[in-house]
Amino acid sequence: MIVKRACDIAIAMIAGIILAIPMALIAAMVRITSQGPALYWSQRVGRENQLFWMPKFRTMRIDTPVVATHLLHDPQRHLTPIGSFLRKTSLDELPQLWCILLGKMSFVGPRPALFNQEDLIAARTAKGVHVLLPGLTGWAQVNGRDELSIPAKVELDAEYLRRQSTFFDLRILVMTAIKVAGSANVQH
Repeated sequence: MIVKRACDIAIAMIAGIILAIPMALIAAMVRITSQGPALYWSQRVGRENQLFWMPKFRTMRIDTPVVATHLLHDPQRHLTPIGSFLRKTSLDELPQLWCILLGKMSFVGPRPALFNQEDLIAARTAKGVHVLLPGLTGWAQVNGRDELSIPAKVELDAEYLRRQSTFFDLRILVMTAIKVAGSANVQH
Protein backbone atom coordinates (compact mmCIF):
# COMPACT_ATOMS: atom_id res chain seq x y z
CA MET A 1 0.00 0.00 0.00
CA ILE A 2 2.81 2.42 0.91
CA VAL A 3 4.77 1.45 -2.20
CA LYS A 4 1.70 1.93 -4.42
CA ARG A 5 1.03 5.36 -2.91
CA ALA A 6 4.67 6.43 -3.34
CA CYS A 7 4.61 5.29 -6.97
CA ASP A 8 1.32 7.12 -7.56
CA ILE A 9 2.77 10.38 -6.22
CA ALA A 10 6.04 10.09 -8.14
CA ILE A 11 4.40 9.16 -11.46
CA ALA A 12 1.66 11.80 -11.08
CA MET A 13 4.24 14.53 -10.41
CA ILE A 14 6.39 13.51 -13.38
CA ALA A 15 3.34 13.17 -15.65
CA GLY A 16 2.02 16.54 -14.46
CA ILE A 17 5.27 18.25 -15.40
CA ILE A 18 5.59 16.49 -18.78
CA LEU A 19 1.92 17.02 -19.65
CA ALA A 20 1.54 20.61 -18.36
CA ILE A 21 1.78 22.22 -21.80
CA PRO A 22 -0.42 19.65 -23.60
CA MET A 23 -3.02 20.00 -20.81
CA ALA A 24 -2.94 23.80 -21.17
CA LEU A 25 -3.50 23.42 -24.92
CA ILE A 26 -6.40 21.00 -24.36
CA ALA A 27 -7.96 23.40 -21.86
CA ALA A 28 -7.67 26.24 -24.40
CA MET A 29 -9.24 24.10 -27.14
CA VAL A 30 -12.17 23.15 -24.90
CA ARG A 31 -12.80 26.83 -24.14
CA ILE A 32 -12.44 27.91 -27.77
CA THR A 33 -14.76 25.23 -29.18
CA SER A 34 -17.61 25.41 -26.65
CA GLN A 35 -19.19 27.60 -23.99
CA GLY A 36 -18.30 26.97 -20.39
CA PRO A 37 -15.24 26.08 -18.33
CA ALA A 38 -12.44 23.82 -19.55
CA LEU A 39 -12.84 21.49 -16.58
CA TYR A 40 -15.92 19.61 -15.51
CA TRP A 41 -15.98 18.65 -11.83
CA SER A 42 -18.23 15.76 -10.88
CA GLN A 43 -18.96 14.28 -7.51
CA ARG A 44 -17.64 10.72 -7.41
CA VAL A 45 -17.58 7.85 -4.98
CA GLY A 46 -14.17 7.05 -3.52
CA ARG A 47 -12.71 4.67 -0.97
CA GLU A 48 -15.24 3.55 1.66
CA ASN A 49 -17.97 5.23 -0.45
CA GLN A 50 -16.76 8.70 0.54
CA LEU A 51 -17.64 11.41 -1.98
CA PHE A 52 -14.96 13.54 -3.64
CA TRP A 53 -14.78 15.99 -6.54
CA MET A 54 -13.09 14.69 -9.68
CA PRO A 55 -12.05 16.90 -12.64
CA LYS A 56 -12.08 15.99 -16.31
CA PHE A 57 -11.67 18.10 -19.39
CA ARG A 58 -15.23 18.97 -20.37
CA THR A 59 -16.45 16.85 -23.28
CA MET A 60 -20.18 17.58 -22.99
CA ARG A 61 -22.17 20.76 -23.43
CA ILE A 62 -22.90 22.64 -20.21
CA ASP A 63 -26.65 21.83 -20.35
CA THR A 64 -26.10 18.04 -20.30
CA PRO A 65 -27.91 16.15 -17.50
CA VAL A 66 -25.67 14.83 -14.71
CA VAL A 67 -26.02 11.11 -15.36
CA ALA A 68 -23.77 8.35 -16.64
CA THR A 69 -23.26 8.77 -20.39
CA HIS A 70 -24.94 5.47 -21.21
CA LEU A 71 -28.16 6.79 -19.61
CA LEU A 72 -28.40 9.77 -21.99
CA HIS A 73 -30.96 9.33 -24.77
CA ASP A 74 -28.54 10.50 -27.47
CA PRO A 75 -25.02 11.00 -26.03
CA GLN A 76 -23.59 12.21 -29.35
CA ARG A 77 -25.99 15.17 -29.26
CA HIS A 78 -24.42 16.41 -26.03
CA LEU A 79 -20.75 16.18 -27.07
CA THR A 80 -18.71 19.32 -27.64
CA PRO A 81 -16.91 19.64 -31.02
CA ILE A 82 -13.75 18.02 -29.57
CA GLY A 83 -15.50 15.90 -26.94
CA SER A 84 -15.50 12.69 -28.93
CA PHE A 85 -11.78 13.01 -29.67
CA LEU A 86 -10.95 13.69 -26.02
CA ARG A 87 -12.97 10.66 -24.90
CA LYS A 88 -11.60 8.26 -27.52
CA THR A 89 -8.03 9.23 -26.65
CA SER A 90 -8.81 9.41 -22.89
CA LEU A 91 -7.20 12.86 -22.81
CA ASP A 92 -10.25 14.09 -20.89
CA GLU A 93 -8.98 12.05 -17.92
CA LEU A 94 -5.64 13.88 -17.52
CA PRO A 95 -6.84 16.36 -14.85
CA GLN A 96 -7.40 13.38 -12.55
CA LEU A 97 -3.66 13.46 -11.88
CA TRP A 98 -4.69 16.08 -9.29
CA CYS A 99 -6.87 13.52 -7.47
CA ILE A 100 -4.00 11.03 -7.52
CA LEU A 101 -1.69 13.60 -5.92
CA LEU A 102 -4.32 14.32 -3.25
CA GLY A 103 -4.71 10.61 -2.47
CA LYS A 104 -8.35 10.47 -3.60
CA MET A 105 -7.46 8.19 -6.51
CA SER A 106 -4.72 5.84 -7.65
CA PHE A 107 -3.46 5.06 -11.14
CA VAL A 108 -5.06 1.60 -10.94
CA GLY A 109 -8.32 0.70 -9.23
CA PRO A 110 -12.03 0.56 -10.04
CA ARG A 111 -13.19 3.65 -11.94
CA PRO A 112 -15.00 6.02 -9.56
CA ALA A 113 -18.77 5.85 -9.82
CA LEU A 114 -20.91 8.95 -10.11
CA PHE A 115 -22.65 9.82 -6.84
CA ASN A 116 -26.03 8.82 -8.35
CA GLN A 117 -25.03 5.39 -9.73
CA GLU A 118 -26.66 3.64 -6.77
CA ASP A 119 -26.80 0.23 -8.44
CA LEU A 120 -23.05 0.22 -9.16
CA ILE A 121 -22.19 1.55 -5.68
CA ALA A 122 -24.38 -1.06 -3.96
CA ALA A 123 -22.98 -3.92 -6.04
CA ARG A 124 -19.38 -2.87 -5.38
CA THR A 125 -20.08 -2.51 -1.66
CA ALA A 126 -21.63 -5.99 -1.56
CA LYS A 127 -18.43 -7.42 -3.10
CA GLY A 128 -16.11 -5.41 -0.81
CA VAL A 129 -14.71 -3.33 -3.68
CA HIS A 130 -15.55 -0.09 -1.84
CA VAL A 131 -12.39 -0.51 0.28
CA LEU A 132 -10.20 0.31 -2.74
CA LEU A 133 -9.08 3.71 -3.96
CA PRO A 134 -10.69 4.37 -7.33
CA GLY A 135 -8.35 4.42 -10.29
CA LEU A 136 -7.56 6.33 -13.44
CA THR A 137 -7.75 2.91 -15.06
CA GLY A 138 -8.67 -0.54 -13.87
CA TRP A 139 -9.14 -4.20 -14.65
CA ALA A 140 -12.70 -3.58 -15.86
CA GLN A 141 -11.53 -0.78 -18.17
CA VAL A 142 -9.01 -2.99 -19.96
CA ASN A 143 -11.58 -5.79 -20.26
CA GLY A 144 -14.46 -3.94 -21.87
CA ARG A 145 -14.78 -0.39 -20.52
CA ASP A 146 -18.06 1.13 -21.81
CA GLU A 147 -19.27 -2.18 -23.23
CA LEU A 148 -19.56 -3.94 -19.85
CA SER A 149 -22.78 -4.43 -17.92
CA ILE A 150 -22.72 -3.33 -14.29
CA PRO A 151 -22.61 -6.93 -12.97
CA ALA A 152 -19.69 -7.76 -15.30
CA LYS A 153 -17.86 -4.60 -14.29
CA VAL A 154 -18.32 -5.36 -10.58
CA GLU A 155 -17.07 -8.95 -11.04
CA LEU A 156 -13.90 -7.60 -12.69
CA ASP A 157 -13.49 -5.01 -9.91
CA ALA A 158 -13.85 -7.82 -7.32
CA GLU A 159 -11.27 -9.87 -9.21
CA TYR A 160 -8.90 -6.89 -9.04
CA LEU A 161 -9.49 -6.68 -5.28
CA ARG A 162 -8.46 -10.35 -4.92
CA ARG A 163 -5.48 -10.19 -7.29
CA GLN A 164 -4.05 -6.73 -6.64
CA SER A 165 -0.28 -6.51 -6.68
CA THR A 166 2.43 -4.32 -8.15
CA PHE A 167 2.85 -6.67 -11.12
CA PHE A 168 -0.91 -6.82 -11.75
CA ASP A 169 -1.06 -3.00 -11.67
CA LEU A 170 1.81 -2.84 -14.17
CA ARG A 171 -0.01 -5.30 -16.43
CA ILE A 172 -3.15 -3.16 -16.28
CA LEU A 173 -1.18 0.02 -17.05
CA VAL A 174 0.45 -1.60 -20.10
CA MET A 175 -2.92 -2.93 -21.28
CA THR A 176 -4.42 0.53 -20.78
CA ALA A 177 -1.74 2.14 -22.95
CA ILE A 178 -2.44 -0.38 -25.71
CA LYS A 179 -6.22 0.08 -25.47
CA VAL A 180 -5.99 3.89 -25.41
CA ALA A 181 -3.67 3.87 -28.44
CA GLY A 182 -6.33 1.90 -30.31
CA SER A 183 -9.35 3.73 -28.79
CA ALA A 184 -10.74 0.32 -27.86
CA ASN A 185 -14.15 -0.11 -26.20
CA VAL A 186 -15.06 3.60 -26.20
CA GLN A 187 -18.67 4.08 -27.21
CA HIS A 188 -19.16 7.84 -26.78
